[in-house]
Amino acid sequence: MSPSLHVRAVAHRVGGYKLARVKAEGEVEPIERAPGTERAPDRQATESGGSSGRRASQSSRPTVASHRFTHRRAQSSGGLGASTFVSLLVLPVAFGLTLLVLGAVVTATFVSPVTKVASSILNTKVPASPPPLAQTTYLYDRNGKFIATLHSGINRTEIPFSQMPQSLKDAVVSIEDKNFYREGGVSVSGTIRAAVIDFIHHQAVQGGSTITQQYVKQVYTGGERTVSRKLKEAVIADKISRMYTKDQILEKYLNTVYFGSGAYGAQAAAQTYWHKGARKLSVLQSATLAAMIQAPSTYNPYTVPQIVRERRNLVLRDMAQQGYLDPTEEAKLEAATVKVLNPETGPTPAAYFVDDVSRTLQAKYGVDQTFGGGLRVTTTLDWAYQRAAEQAIASHLTDPHDPSAALVAIDPGTGDIRAMVGGRDFTRVKFNLATQAHRQAGSAFKPFTFAAATQQHIDPNATMVGPPELTVPDQRCFDPTKNEQWKVSNFADESAGTMSLFDALKHSVNTIFAQLVVDVGPDKVAAVAHKMGIQSPLHAYCSITLGSQPVTPLEMTDAYATIASRGIHHAPQVLGTVKSADGRTVGTSASATGKRVLSQNDADILTEAMQGVVTGGTGTAAYFGRPVAGKTGTGQNFQDAWFCGFAPQLTTCVWVGYPKGEIPMRNVEGFADVFGGSIPAEIWHDFMSTVMAKLPVEGFVQPDLTGYDVQPERIVPIYIPPPTPVATTPAPTPSCHHHNPTKCGTGTPSPSPSPSPTTGPSP
Repeated sequence: MSPSLHVRAVAHRVGGYKLARVKAEGEVEPIERAPGTERAPDRQATESGGSSGRRASQSSRPTVASHRFTHRRAQSSGGLGASTFVSLLVLPVAFGLTLLVLGAVVTATFVSPVTKVASSILNTKVPASPPPLAQTTYLYDRNGKFIATLHSGINRTEIPFSQMPQSLKDAVVSIEDKNFYREGGVSVSGTIRAAVIDFIHHQAVQGGSTITQQYVKQVYTGGERTVSRKLKEAVIADKISRMYTKDQILEKYLNTVYFGSGAYGAQAAAQTYWHKGARKLSVLQSATLAAMIQAPSTYNPYTVPQIVRERRNLVLRDMAQQGYLDPTEEAKLEAATVKVLNPETGPTPAAYFVDDVSRTLQAKYGVDQTFGGGLRVTTTLDWAYQRAAEQAIASHLTDPHDPSAALVAIDPGTGDIRAMVGGRDFTRVKFNLATQAHRQAGSAFKPFTFAAATQQHIDPNATMVGPPELTVPDQRCFDPTKNEQWKVSNFADESAGTMSLFDALKHSVNTIFAQLVVDVGPDKVAAVAHKMGIQSPLHAYCSITLGSQPVTPLEMTDAYATIASRGIHHAPQVLGTVKSADGRTVGTSASATGKRVLSQNDADILTEAMQGVVTGGTGTAAYFGRPVAGKTGTGQNFQDAWFCGFAPQLTTCVWVGYPKGEIPMRNVEGFADVFGGSIPAEIWHDFMSTVMAKLPVEGFVQPDLTGYDVQPERIVPIYIPPPTPVATTPAPTPSCHHHNPTKCGTGTPSPSPSPSPTTGPSP
């Protein structure tokens, strides 16, 4: 029963009276009946008309008349009757019970929860160290040169107190909390003022917080506008003020406070507005930052510099009044306009490489750590190599309508990626042509067939015939799309004729490699390509030898780097050393030992064959006067063009094509048709000659061909002409001119022999 219902029930039991007054003489004077409590006559008594019926009814249902009768009896006898005495006891007991019930209800409804909330707030524990805040991740090249940052909306870089200029510390304290060094973590007057205004508005709208309270709000409690949050903030601020020194609190605050434009903390703000570190801030710049703290969106120096100036001057005046700034200097500074540098909106340096680093970090450390962990990442990139790669491409593809190019350079001894160009403009096209574009490699895939042949000890000097066209009858080469046998022809940068396998690679003869892939097996070619670094799916089709299956420039560079490292494969990598925000090393590059997938001699034989491509074959445009090896590749209809090659210290692959699709490259930069030995080889030449200029000249190891004597199976037999017959001429008999024949021998002249018949050629 609710308290109100209980009170009504008690009132009903005492006859409907509200109260009763006790006179001085001991007489009880009933107060008039409350309105609405009049009772209808007893129905049974009225109908019987007898007094006995009324008494019976009245004895069970008391009325006002019965109370008055009782009172009169009490007066006539000189004291209170039993009924009156009981009524007097019932009233205080009833009200007492009512108050107890109300008290229990109020306690259960309000007091207990409030007590629990108060207890939880007062007992709030502050961690020994504050929770980590999102910080910007920094990327550097292998020599420590800054490349770019990674952050997701929150640009923050924590710096020690010693790197914060004194002018910034003074400016912030003067405008945000002038009593910071003289009071505790909570301002009582400010909190009371805020509480009053919050009460008037029925919500938390007033600040009044100290720097310590602002820091607690940013780190521990959040910005929820509730009274309980403000109370919790005050409790934590009080505890924080006893855990840390004032300088430590100010350091934490200046590393977390928001300055607008996505910049959290002094370091990020200085870099955002003036492109420099916080330690280099001037007094004027420090005052400008302090002015923005109150409302960063309102005091935006890019949009409302005059409004920012007014508040900045207020900061300067406060600094002068509080002794932080000389009044003469303050007057001069007030006259200055607000000057900030435009945001750095240019393209991110090495944007495609940075994007690949970002993806790698996310896969390894997670999204939160990548964009908010404050990592310090030393990458494998060499900034000088990257600039050389970008310049080489730009110098050969100058027209905006030209095809795009991708370039990847890898250190073959480690797998470290030294340069990566994935397209023309990352701000417009995020698709990375170096790592995501799968295109046909054309004849650049032939070295994998050659490698499979050397593994089977096929003689690289073996002679084969490469006709202009060839139909391959092997069932493994059957073309199901055309329902016919595989037909191969030489085209583009390829020649035909009878030659060794060395020369077949040198001149990129399709019809010879079509025969070779049948001999070694297309499955063996796919297997060796995968081991060397190709990650894309490869099917055991005969056309694999002609590069008909799509791969990426990164994969091709990786596989060619295996040849350059004499058969050892190193997985390509973009990360060097990864450190946390506090300087701990959390990750290092993979081991440089790699995995052997080709024998040294097999790799050396292949390298010798590929040197011929550059010195006298289809890739002469790539040669720059030192030992290098490589291979051209041209897709059907000139829709893809490649040059991949290496020196002992560096492997580079260049692809040229249209990103939108397999579009023939015609009439580009003076070339009627773009093939592997044209623009790709020229780009490769310019890049490699630039970056290799300061490196020592190293040669390749001469291979040993002992034991490589297996003759390949030939679809087109070698034509061996018969030996040319040599005509026999009889030896002449000396003539005797003496008049005496006996002086000339026997004295009898010998007859001249008949010549032998000439042997005709063999059929």
